[in-house]
Amino acid sequence: MSRKFQTVGSLLRPEGLLKYKNQIEHRDDITYPFYNDFEGYEACECEATKDVVKDQTRHGLTILTDGEYSKSMWHLDFVWGLKGIDRYIAEHGYFFRDKDLKGHYETRRDIGIRITGPLSGRNHHFNKVFKRLTEYAPPDAVVKQCVWAPAHAYTELTVFDKLAGAGCVYETNDALKQGLVNAYKEFVEEYASIGGKILQFDDCLWELFAADNENSPFTGSAESPELQGIAEEFVAINNEVIDYGHSLGLTMWTHNCRGNYSSRNMCGGSYAAIANLFLGSQRYDRFFLEWDDDRAGSLDALATFKDKPEAEIVLGLLSSKTNTLDDEDRVIHLLDEACNIIPKERLFLSHQCGFASCDGGNELTKDEQWAKIDQGQKLAFDYWRE
Repeated sequence: MSRKFQTVGSLLRPEGLLKYKNQIEHRDDITYPFYNDFEGYEACECEATKDVVKDQTRHGLTILTDGEYSKSMWHLDFVWGLKGIDRYIAEHGYFFRDKDLKGHYETRRDIGIRITGPLSGRNHHFNKVFKRLTEYAPPDAVVKQCVWAPAHAYTELTVFDKLAGAGCVYETNDALKQGLVNAYKEFVEEYASIGGKILQFDDCLWELFAADNENSPFTGSAESPELQGIAEEFVAINNEVIDYGHSLGLTMWTHNCRGNYSSRNMCGGSYAAIANLFLGSQRYDRFFLEWDDDRAGSLDALATFKDKPEAEIVLGLLSSKTNTLDDEDRVIHLLDEACNIIPKERLFLSHQCGFASCDGGNELTKDEQWAKIDQGQKLAFDYWRE
């Protein structure tokens, strides 16, 4: 056991739970959280969650989640749980880079979102799930909740889905932004009131603003004043909710990656290209970052944190996408390199992302997943001796 090894949050779902999850994926005549639509689903999810909490404890993890078993996808379930949102099956899913890096890989299609009324985060299902997790966890366990970052949600609803405008519930992007931020604050307030301590915002849009990301729809305009304005607005939205969480006594974390779906990724883009704004200006207490391959560039971007001595950094040097153990010499080399930039006591080790950002999970078995987690535990203990 090493407190220096962390997991991002999601773990592979058991087969019994996937039988329900696979049905959910293909239907939009059902209502989140779908318990009333599938007999036995809630009970199955509860039992699976009990088991995965025990598994995490047995493997020595010091911060527990529900494995994200209560979610279908790492992000959309949160907005499905807001009042004023409907979900539907879209014409196509998201497009990831296939393993050959040449073709495209399409994700599941139940990603459509409609805004049908004013947004609210009151009585959100995630808070019911969190209370359930605390009941299943050992009394002295540290637990965390993982939520779609508000700025990422705002960008998807406005820049990509364009859900504000004449005749819409919110007629301007600014009105939608305020409605969404208020809904997040309502959720955060209730999370703190039921005993939440750590809230992690998951986010994978930072790299859209990286000038060296050839897969971004903004490629070629990353340094334009218009795009810089969007990026600054993005950071300001997150910071408003981060500050609100801090005012309630919460510890606020973030996880950033470049896409993780069925062992595939979405884009490149280095941290160096976005470091000043996204690493330097966001007021999180802990940053989970990915360096499992060369897409993120060098570790030199960590120098941005020299001016933020209160921030902790979790280095995602291990891969949740592969079914083999990671190259330990590479990990040690990069840890040594990172310690030359940031004090060792501020650093942690993890896989670059969770093992199942969506229900289907990455292409490895549960035994392989736990073997990789055990490897991470051993590496962290040997390196930090704590």
